[in-house]
Amino acid sequence: MTPIVVIDYGMGNLRSVAKALEAVSDDRPVRVSADPGLIAAAGHVVFPGQGAMGSCMRRLRELDLVEVIATAAATKPFLGVCLGLQALFEQSAEDGGCEGLGLLPGEVTRLPGGAEPDGRPLKIPHMGWNRVRQAKPHPLWAGVPEESWFYFVHSYRIEPGVSTDQAATTDYGGRFVSAVARGNLFAVQFHPEKSHHAGLRLLHNFVHWDGCP
Repeated sequence: MTPIVVIDYGMGNLRSVAKALEAVSDDRPVRVSADPGLIAAAGHVVFPGQGAMGSCMRRLRELDLVEVIATAAATKPFLGVCLGLQALFEQSAEDGGCEGLGLLPGEVTRLPGGAEPDGRPLKIPHMGWNRVRQAKPHPLWAGVPEESWFYFVHSYRIEPGVSTDQAATTDYGGRFVSAVARGNLFAVQFHPEKSHHAGLRLLHNFVHWDGCP
């Protein structure tokens, strides 16, 4: 039985991601690892993360993970979470501007802020529960009601270069893309491991997904 591997590059609460996956994996092994060989041999790969893009990219290069992530994202069911979504794109405005992995066209920009209905300024980072609108059908949305609540922690948003990559949107100071899907790759800005029933359902769908859109 091929394992589900959570990529460990030292950024994010990896144990909470692994425990959530274990809860829905039907006893399939879940590994947290920075070993390129184990990632390459995995049946499903999860690319999580919290923090800054510049630090993320430095750690991926130091651990020699760039190539194996690119291969996994092209060849097997692959789930990016939060920073693991943003790092898939070409460029980010974070850390004074830096390159991402370039696996998807588009860029990462700072959330614009704005005002609450009562006039108070929106807080950045966007931290807490918000609704997710599904932009297109996908196997990972099976059993997840439209406009379900998911948990977010982020100061930057993605701006995909291809509109058909958009899988969901969310409103916070304007509408932003909160999930993308292309082929065997699915990635989200929110944290499914912190999102109770909807998040666990999405993770259940992922670990039972064959990678076909």
